[in-house]
Amino acid sequence: MAKLSDTKARNIKPEDKPFAHGSITGLSLHPSTQKGKGKWVLRYVSPVTNKRRNAGLGTYPEISILEAGQLGMKFRSELSKGIDPLEEKCKKEKIIKNPTFSECAVILHKELLPSWKNYKHGQQWINTLRTYAFPIIGNMMLNQIQPKDVADVLRKIWLEKPETAMRLKQRIHAVMSWGWARGYCASNPVDVVNYLLPPQPSKALRTAHHPAMDWRDIPEFITTYIHACPSHQITPKIIEFLILTACRSGEVRGMRWNEIDVDNKVWTIPAHRMKAKILHRVPLSKRALDIIVSQTNNNSEFVFPSTKGSEISDACMTVFIKRREILSTEKGRLATIHGFRSSFRDWCSENGYPQDLAEKSLAHSIKNKVEAAYHRTDLLEQRRSLMADWAKFCCNYDEK
Repeated sequence: MAKLSDTKARNIKPEDKPFAHGSITGLSLHPSTQKGKGKWVLRYVSPVTNKRRNAGLGTYPEISILEAGQLGMKFRSELSKGIDPLEEKCKKEKIIKNPTFSECAVILHKELLPSWKNYKHGQQWINTLRTYAFPIIGNMMLNQIQPKDVADVLRKIWLEKPETAMRLKQRIHAVMSWGWARGYCASNPVDVVNYLLPPQPSKALRTAHHPAMDWRDIPEFITTYIHACPSHQITPKIIEFLILTACRSGEVRGMRWNEIDVDNKVWTIPAHRMKAKILHRVPLSKRALDIIVSQTNNNSEFVFPSTKGSEISDACMTVFIKRREILSTEKGRLATIHGFRSSFRDWCSENGYPQDLAEKSLAHSIKNKVEAAYHRTDLLEQRRSLMADWAKFCCNYDEK
Protein backbone atom coordinates (compact mmCIF):
# COMPACT_ATOMS: atom_id res chain seq x y z
CA MET A 1 0.00 0.00 0.00
CA ALA A 2 1.35 3.42 -1.02
CA LYS A 3 2.14 5.84 1.78
CA LEU A 4 0.02 8.95 2.11
CA SER A 5 1.88 12.03 0.82
CA ASP A 6 1.76 15.55 2.25
CA THR A 7 0.53 16.86 -1.11
CA LYS A 8 -2.43 14.50 -1.18
CA ALA A 9 -3.28 15.21 2.49
CA ARG A 10 -3.15 19.00 2.02
CA ASN A 11 -5.65 18.69 -0.86
CA ILE A 12 -8.17 16.46 0.88
CA LYS A 13 -11.76 17.66 0.24
CA PRO A 14 -14.98 17.14 2.23
CA GLU A 15 -16.40 14.85 -0.48
CA ASP A 16 -13.32 12.57 -0.62
CA LYS A 17 -13.22 9.09 0.84
CA PRO A 18 -10.79 8.47 3.75
CA PHE A 19 -7.11 8.29 2.75
CA ALA A 20 -5.21 5.30 4.14
CA HIS A 21 -2.05 6.25 6.02
CA GLY A 22 -0.15 3.42 4.34
CA SER A 23 2.27 2.60 7.17
CA ILE A 24 -0.07 1.66 10.04
CA THR A 25 -2.80 -0.95 9.59
CA GLY A 26 -6.26 0.54 10.04
CA LEU A 27 -5.05 4.17 10.25
CA SER A 28 -6.66 6.62 7.83
CA LEU A 29 -7.26 10.34 7.35
CA HIS A 30 -10.97 11.19 7.22
CA PRO A 31 -11.99 14.45 5.48
CA SER A 32 -13.40 17.37 7.44
CA THR A 33 -15.89 20.02 6.33
CA GLN A 34 -12.97 22.18 5.16
CA LYS A 35 -10.50 21.49 2.37
CA GLY A 36 -7.08 20.47 3.61
CA LYS A 37 -8.35 19.43 7.04
CA GLY A 38 -9.16 16.00 8.41
CA LYS A 39 -9.22 13.63 11.37
CA TRP A 40 -6.95 10.67 12.02
CA VAL A 41 -8.93 7.51 12.80
CA LEU A 42 -7.53 4.09 13.71
CA ARG A 43 -9.86 1.15 13.14
CA TYR A 44 -9.10 -1.98 15.19
CA VAL A 45 -10.61 -5.00 16.93
CA SER A 46 -10.43 -4.68 20.71
CA PRO A 47 -8.52 -7.53 22.40
CA VAL A 48 -10.68 -6.91 25.47
CA THR A 49 -14.21 -6.84 24.02
CA ASN A 50 -13.45 -8.46 20.61
CA LYS A 51 -15.47 -5.69 18.99
CA ARG A 52 -14.49 -3.37 16.12
CA ARG A 53 -13.72 0.14 17.36
CA ASN A 54 -12.57 3.51 16.00
CA ALA A 55 -9.98 5.54 17.89
CA GLY A 56 -9.43 9.23 17.11
CA LEU A 57 -5.73 10.20 17.08
CA GLY A 58 -6.12 13.93 16.48
CA THR A 59 -6.68 16.29 13.58
CA TYR A 60 -4.71 17.10 10.44
CA PRO A 61 -2.66 19.24 9.82
CA GLU A 62 -2.15 19.77 13.61
CA ILE A 63 -1.02 16.12 13.75
CA SER A 64 1.27 15.50 10.77
CA ILE A 65 1.45 12.26 8.76
CA LEU A 66 4.66 11.32 10.60
CA GLU A 67 3.20 12.06 14.05
CA ALA A 68 0.02 10.17 13.23
CA GLY A 69 2.14 7.18 12.27
CA GLN A 70 4.01 7.33 15.56
CA LEU A 71 0.76 7.53 17.54
CA GLY A 72 -0.71 4.67 15.54
CA MET A 73 2.39 2.53 16.11
CA LYS A 74 2.19 3.14 19.86
CA PHE A 75 -1.53 2.28 19.84
CA ARG A 76 -0.89 -0.95 17.92
CA SER A 77 1.90 -1.84 20.35
CA GLU A 78 -0.58 -1.63 23.26
CA LEU A 79 -3.07 -3.78 21.34
CA SER A 80 -0.41 -6.45 20.78
CA LYS A 81 -0.03 -6.68 24.56
CA GLY A 82 -3.75 -7.33 25.01
CA ILE A 83 -4.44 -3.76 26.15
CA ASP A 84 -7.22 -1.64 24.66
CA PRO A 85 -6.17 2.03 25.12
CA LEU A 86 -9.76 3.21 24.80
CA GLU A 87 -10.86 0.87 27.60
CA GLU A 88 -8.03 2.17 29.80
CA LYS A 89 -9.07 5.73 29.06
CA CYS A 90 -12.67 4.94 30.03
CA LYS A 91 -11.50 3.45 33.33
CA LYS A 92 -9.52 6.60 34.16
CA GLU A 93 -12.46 8.83 33.27
CA LYS A 94 -14.71 6.68 35.45
CA ILE A 95 -12.36 7.14 38.40
CA ILE A 96 -12.38 10.88 37.92
CA LYS A 97 -16.14 11.11 37.47
CA ASN A 98 -17.21 8.60 40.11
CA PRO A 99 -14.37 8.00 42.62
CA THR A 100 -14.46 5.75 45.65
CA PHE A 101 -13.32 6.86 49.10
CA SER A 102 -10.03 4.94 48.87
CA GLU A 103 -9.25 6.42 45.44
CA CYS A 104 -9.85 9.95 46.73
CA ALA A 105 -7.80 9.29 49.87
CA VAL A 106 -4.80 8.10 47.83
CA ILE A 107 -4.99 11.13 45.51
CA LEU A 108 -5.32 13.57 48.44
CA HIS A 109 -2.44 11.88 50.27
CA LYS A 110 -0.16 12.41 47.26
CA GLU A 111 -1.19 16.07 47.09
CA LEU A 112 -0.55 16.65 50.80
CA LEU A 113 2.68 14.65 51.10
CA PRO A 114 5.04 17.41 49.85
CA SER A 115 3.69 19.83 52.49
CA TRP A 116 4.61 17.53 55.40
CA LYS A 117 8.16 17.82 56.72
CA ASN A 118 7.84 14.55 58.60
CA TYR A 119 7.77 11.54 56.25
CA LYS A 120 6.63 9.30 59.10
CA HIS A 121 3.53 11.46 59.62
CA GLY A 122 2.72 11.18 55.92
CA GLN A 123 2.80 7.39 56.13
CA GLN A 124 0.73 7.35 59.31
CA TRP A 125 -1.88 9.57 57.63
CA ILE A 126 -2.68 7.09 54.86
CA ASN A 127 -2.00 3.95 56.93
CA THR A 128 -4.61 4.98 59.51
CA LEU A 129 -7.20 5.20 56.74
CA ARG A 130 -6.07 1.90 55.23
CA THR A 131 -6.34 0.14 58.58
CA TYR A 132 -9.67 1.48 59.83
CA ALA A 133 -11.59 3.21 57.03
CA PHE A 134 -10.84 1.34 53.79
CA PRO A 135 -12.26 -2.04 54.97
CA ILE A 136 -15.65 -0.40 55.65
CA ILE A 137 -16.04 2.59 53.29
CA GLY A 138 -13.04 2.22 50.96
CA ASN A 139 -15.07 0.88 48.01
CA MET A 140 -18.00 3.25 48.53
CA MET A 141 -18.39 6.29 46.29
CA LEU A 142 -18.29 9.58 48.18
CA ASN A 143 -21.91 10.41 47.41
CA GLN A 144 -22.96 7.07 48.96
CA ILE A 145 -21.24 7.56 52.33
CA GLN A 146 -23.64 8.47 55.14
CA PRO A 147 -22.96 9.57 58.76
CA LYS A 148 -23.80 6.05 59.99
CA ASP A 149 -21.05 4.63 57.74
CA VAL A 150 -18.45 6.98 59.22
CA ALA A 151 -19.73 6.11 62.71
CA ASP A 152 -19.21 2.41 61.92
CA VAL A 153 -15.58 3.17 61.08
CA LEU A 154 -14.97 5.12 64.28
CA ARG A 155 -17.04 3.14 66.78
CA LYS A 156 -14.55 0.30 67.43
CA ILE A 157 -11.82 2.67 68.59
CA TRP A 158 -13.86 5.69 69.68
CA LEU A 159 -13.52 4.97 73.42
CA GLU A 160 -10.69 2.43 73.39
CA LYS A 161 -8.27 4.61 71.38
CA PRO A 162 -9.70 8.14 71.55
CA GLU A 163 -6.59 9.93 70.21
CA THR A 164 -6.36 7.61 67.20
CA ALA A 165 -10.11 7.91 66.65
CA MET A 166 -9.93 11.71 66.59
CA ARG A 167 -7.05 11.68 64.09
CA LEU A 168 -8.94 9.17 61.95
CA LYS A 169 -12.05 11.34 62.05
CA GLN A 170 -10.04 14.38 60.94
CA ARG A 171 -8.52 12.45 58.04
CA ILE A 172 -11.88 11.12 56.85
CA HIS A 173 -13.24 14.67 57.10
CA ALA A 174 -10.34 15.92 54.96
CA VAL A 175 -11.03 13.33 52.24
CA MET A 176 -14.75 14.08 52.21
CA SER A 177 -14.12 17.85 52.13
CA TRP A 178 -11.70 17.36 49.22
CA GLY A 179 -14.41 15.43 47.36
CA TRP A 180 -17.12 17.93 48.27
CA ALA A 181 -15.04 20.77 46.81
CA ARG A 182 -14.82 18.82 43.53
CA GLY A 183 -18.50 17.99 43.34
CA TYR A 184 -18.19 14.29 44.19
CA CYS A 185 -20.63 14.59 47.10
CA ALA A 186 -23.22 17.11 48.29
CA SER A 187 -22.19 17.29 51.96
CA ASN A 188 -19.66 16.08 54.51
CA PRO A 189 -21.16 13.31 56.70
CA VAL A 190 -18.36 13.67 59.25
CA ASP A 191 -19.83 17.02 60.37
CA VAL A 192 -22.70 15.29 62.19
CA VAL A 193 -21.13 11.92 63.08
CA ASN A 194 -20.68 12.91 66.76
CA TYR A 195 -24.46 12.60 67.21
CA LEU A 196 -24.14 8.87 66.50
CA LEU A 197 -21.27 8.21 68.95
CA PRO A 198 -21.01 8.35 72.76
CA PRO A 199 -19.11 11.26 74.37
CA GLN A 200 -15.39 10.69 74.75
CA PRO A 201 -13.64 11.29 78.09
CA SER A 202 -12.16 14.78 78.35
CA LYS A 203 -8.64 15.29 77.03
CA ALA A 204 -7.42 16.13 80.52
CA LEU A 205 -8.54 12.71 81.76
CA ARG A 206 -7.10 10.72 78.86
CA THR A 207 -3.76 12.53 78.51
CA ALA A 208 -1.03 10.11 79.56
CA HIS A 209 2.27 11.71 80.53
CA HIS A 210 5.55 9.85 80.24
CA PRO A 211 6.15 8.11 83.59
CA ALA A 212 9.19 9.67 85.26
CA MET A 213 11.68 8.43 87.81
CA ASP A 214 11.65 10.32 91.09
CA TRP A 215 14.51 12.83 90.85
CA ARG A 216 15.78 11.66 94.24
CA ASP A 217 16.38 8.17 92.80
CA ILE A 218 18.50 9.28 89.84
CA PRO A 219 21.93 9.31 91.60
CA GLU A 220 21.43 5.72 92.76
CA PHE A 221 20.20 4.69 89.30
CA ILE A 222 23.30 6.14 87.62
CA THR A 223 25.67 4.57 90.16
CA THR A 224 24.00 1.15 90.17
CA TYR A 225 23.01 0.71 86.53
CA ILE A 226 25.00 3.18 84.43
CA HIS A 227 28.49 3.39 85.95
CA ALA A 228 28.52 -0.35 86.67
CA CYS A 229 28.38 -1.14 82.92
CA PRO A 230 31.56 -1.78 80.87
CA SER A 231 33.07 1.45 79.52
CA HIS A 232 32.79 0.34 75.89
CA GLN A 233 28.97 0.08 75.97
CA ILE A 234 27.24 2.96 74.20
CA THR A 235 23.72 2.68 75.66
CA PRO A 236 24.64 3.49 79.31
CA LYS A 237 26.72 6.47 78.13
CA ILE A 238 24.00 7.96 75.96
CA ILE A 239 21.39 7.55 78.72
CA GLU A 240 23.63 9.31 81.24
CA PHE A 241 24.32 12.09 78.72
CA LEU A 242 20.57 12.42 78.05
CA ILE A 243 19.92 12.77 81.78
CA LEU A 244 22.68 15.36 82.24
CA THR A 245 21.50 17.54 79.33
CA ALA A 246 17.72 17.07 79.86
CA CYS A 247 17.34 16.70 76.09
CA ARG A 248 14.99 14.53 74.08
CA SER A 249 15.97 11.08 72.88
CA GLY A 250 16.04 12.01 69.18
CA GLU A 251 18.17 15.08 69.82
CA VAL A 252 20.80 13.07 71.69
CA ARG A 253 20.75 10.05 69.38
CA GLY A 254 21.19 12.27 66.33
CA MET A 255 24.02 14.37 67.85
CA ARG A 256 26.90 14.86 65.41
CA TRP A 257 30.48 15.91 66.05
CA ASN A 258 30.11 19.13 64.07
CA GLU A 259 27.46 20.32 66.55
CA ILE A 260 29.91 20.37 69.48
CA ASP A 261 32.15 23.26 70.49
CA VAL A 262 34.53 21.64 72.97
CA ASP A 263 36.42 24.86 73.73
CA ASN A 264 33.30 26.76 74.71
CA LYS A 265 31.59 23.68 76.18
CA VAL A 266 28.45 24.13 74.08
CA TRP A 267 26.39 21.70 72.04
CA THR A 268 24.34 23.49 69.35
CA ILE A 269 21.36 21.53 68.06
CA PRO A 270 20.24 22.85 64.64
CA ALA A 271 16.64 23.98 64.26
CA HIS A 272 15.63 21.15 61.91
CA ARG A 273 16.38 18.60 64.65
CA MET A 274 14.38 20.39 67.33
CA LYS A 275 10.71 19.81 68.06
CA ALA A 276 9.95 23.55 67.98
CA LYS A 277 12.20 24.03 64.91
CA ILE A 278 14.29 26.61 66.80
CA LEU A 279 18.07 26.29 67.28
CA HIS A 280 18.92 25.20 70.83
CA ARG A 281 22.23 25.64 72.65
CA VAL A 282 23.07 23.25 75.48
CA PRO A 283 25.78 24.20 78.01
CA LEU A 284 27.86 21.09 78.69
CA SER A 285 28.79 20.23 82.26
CA LYS A 286 32.22 18.74 82.88
CA ARG A 287 30.76 15.27 83.24
CA ALA A 288 28.76 15.61 79.99
CA LEU A 289 31.89 16.80 78.18
CA ASP A 290 33.92 13.91 79.58
CA ILE A 291 31.37 11.46 78.17
CA ILE A 292 31.71 13.09 74.74
CA VAL A 293 35.52 12.96 74.90
CA SER A 294 35.35 9.24 75.68
CA GLN A 295 33.62 8.79 72.29
CA THR A 296 36.19 10.59 70.10
CA ASN A 297 37.58 7.41 68.55
CA ASN A 298 34.35 5.95 67.19
CA ASN A 299 35.01 6.90 63.50
CA SER A 300 31.40 7.92 62.91
CA GLU A 301 29.64 11.22 62.22
CA PHE A 302 27.48 10.44 65.27
CA VAL A 303 28.77 10.90 68.80
CA PHE A 304 26.81 7.86 70.00
CA PRO A 305 26.63 5.56 66.96
CA SER A 306 25.17 2.09 66.64
CA THR A 307 27.45 -0.89 66.04
CA LYS A 308 27.08 -0.20 62.30
CA GLY A 309 28.10 3.45 62.69
CA SER A 310 24.62 4.84 62.03
CA GLU A 311 22.27 6.61 64.45
CA ILE A 312 21.51 4.43 67.46
CA SER A 313 17.87 3.38 67.83
CA ASP A 314 15.50 4.58 70.52
CA ALA A 315 14.72 0.93 71.31
CA CYS A 316 18.23 0.38 72.73
CA MET A 317 17.61 3.00 75.39
CA THR A 318 14.03 1.92 76.07
CA VAL A 319 15.00 -1.74 76.54
CA PHE A 320 17.84 -0.78 78.91
CA ILE A 321 15.37 1.04 81.19
CA LYS A 322 12.62 -1.59 80.96
CA ARG A 323 14.93 -4.45 81.89
CA ARG A 324 15.90 -2.65 85.11
CA GLU A 325 12.19 -2.26 86.00
CA ILE A 326 12.69 1.18 87.57
CA LEU A 327 9.45 2.43 89.09
CA SER A 328 8.17 5.90 88.27
CA THR A 329 6.38 8.41 90.48
CA GLU A 330 3.09 7.00 89.11
CA LYS A 331 2.00 3.91 91.00
CA GLY A 332 2.35 0.71 89.01
CA ARG A 333 4.10 2.33 86.02
CA LEU A 334 7.76 1.97 85.04
CA ALA A 335 9.99 4.96 84.32
CA THR A 336 10.66 5.95 80.70
CA ILE A 337 13.51 7.63 78.85
CA HIS A 338 11.47 10.76 78.10
CA GLY A 339 10.48 10.91 81.77
CA PHE A 340 13.98 12.05 82.75
CA ARG A 341 13.07 15.51 81.45
CA SER A 342 10.21 15.62 83.97
CA SER A 343 12.59 14.45 86.70
CA PHE A 344 14.91 17.33 85.84
CA ARG A 345 12.02 19.82 85.87
CA ASP A 346 10.84 18.60 89.29
CA TRP A 347 14.39 18.86 90.66
CA CYS A 348 14.60 22.46 89.42
CA SER A 349 11.30 23.40 91.06
CA GLU A 350 12.01 21.71 94.37
CA ASN A 351 15.49 23.20 94.62
CA GLY A 352 14.51 26.79 93.95
CA TYR A 353 15.84 27.33 90.41
CA PRO A 354 14.07 30.02 88.34
CA GLN A 355 11.32 28.84 86.02
CA ASP A 356 12.92 30.64 83.05
CA LEU A 357 16.16 28.68 83.41
CA ALA A 358 14.35 25.34 83.72
CA GLU A 359 12.09 25.98 80.72
CA LYS A 360 14.96 27.21 78.55
CA SER A 361 16.99 24.14 79.49
CA LEU A 362 14.13 21.96 78.27
CA ALA A 363 13.80 24.04 75.06
CA HIS A 364 10.13 24.65 75.79
CA SER A 365 8.41 27.32 73.70
CA ILE A 366 6.82 30.28 75.47
CA LYS A 367 3.07 29.93 74.88
CA ASN A 368 2.29 33.58 75.63
CA LYS A 369 3.01 35.38 72.33
CA VAL A 370 3.57 38.76 73.98
CA GLU A 371 6.04 37.32 76.46
CA ALA A 372 7.79 35.36 73.69
CA ALA A 373 8.21 38.53 71.63
CA TYR A 374 10.24 40.19 74.40
CA HIS A 375 12.01 37.13 75.77
CA ARG A 376 14.57 36.39 73.06
CA THR A 377 17.68 35.38 75.02
CA ASP A 378 18.37 31.70 75.64
CA LEU A 379 20.08 32.43 79.01
CA LEU A 380 23.02 30.25 78.02
CA GLU A 381 25.51 31.56 80.61
CA GLN A 382 22.95 31.45 83.43
CA ARG A 383 22.12 27.86 82.49
CA ARG A 384 25.76 26.75 82.83
CA SER A 385 25.68 26.79 86.62
CA LEU A 386 22.26 25.10 86.62
CA MET A 387 23.48 22.19 84.48
CA ALA A 388 26.70 21.94 86.54
CA ASP A 389 24.63 21.65 89.74
CA TRP A 390 22.40 19.05 88.08
CA ALA A 391 25.44 16.97 87.03
CA LYS A 392 26.92 17.24 90.52
CA PHE A 393 23.64 16.01 92.01
CA CYS A 394 23.18 13.15 89.53
CA CYS A 395 26.74 11.84 89.45
CA ASN A 396 28.36 13.34 92.55
CA TYR A 397 30.87 14.70 90.04
CA ASP A 398 33.42 17.42 90.72
CA GLU A 399 32.52 20.17 88.25
CA LYS A 400 35.55 22.36 88.96
